[in-house]
Amino acid sequence: MQVPSGVVLLTDRRVARGGLVPVVAAAVAGGVRWVVLREKDLPRVERLVLAAELRSILTEAGGTLVVGGPDPLLDGDPGRTPIALHLPAVGPYPPPPADLVGRSCHDVAELRRLTTEDYVTLSPVFPTRTKPGYGPPLLPAGLAELIRRSPVPALALGGIETPAQVRACVQAGASGVAVLGTIMRAQDPQQTAATLTAAFHDVTAPTPKPPTRHVPAGNGHDGAAADRAHAGIKPDRPEWARSAAALNRNPRATTPDQKELP
Repeated sequence: MQVPSGVVLLTDRRVARGGLVPVVAAAVAGGVRWVVLREKDLPRVERLVLAAELRSILTEAGGTLVVGGPDPLLDGDPGRTPIALHLPAVGPYPPPPADLVGRSCHDVAELRRLTTEDYVTLSPVFPTRTKPGYGPPLLPAGLAELIRRSPVPALALGGIETPAQVRACVQAGASGVAVLGTIMRAQDPQQTAATLTAAFHDVTAPTPKPPTRHVPAGNGHDGAAADRAHAGIKPDRPEWARSAAALNRNPRATTPDQKELP
């Protein structure tokens, strides 16, 4: 199963402006294709209903719902829907069987505990209102160092609110960015999601190659010379042309096969 990439939305119904389900629907309309359902304090039956609603929204758009915790919330449909889980740093270890398993990590020690996980989140990258006291921010340099040590792809998490921050995280090596309050609190979650998603695609788009000039062989043209001319490089002059130019500059000069007259 493919690992999360792009903009990944983490849910928090307490800060969702206008309700959790409408905010998620708007984010999906703005390009989000991965959502991590948290809400672990809800009774299981309520969380099960919420998971079904969000899964339906994402499935229609070709997206995936990842469930926070070891319970996949798939009662009545365990055989057709892939199991995607996101687990906390504290456990369980090893992860339960699933098609996709992510793990929250914050330092090298937690990365060393990974076993069969498919991806990690690394946080906090920037100062965050969601977890203001959760350690000093990694910043892009610290993020890059942890990504270098991670055995699996990593999502950057924590305080990511602007396109510039998205670009910085991807340039540090992140396969995507996980956001919470930026979209959950947004007055226009669809536009916010679209802006962040566009920034991700801009920084990951392949750099186009410069056009090359093709000169057909056998038509009397020197292909290498044409390439030099296209690049603005002046061609080398033949010996006779350099000698002629020297004579023009100094009338008393001679060509190699001439003798100066008295």
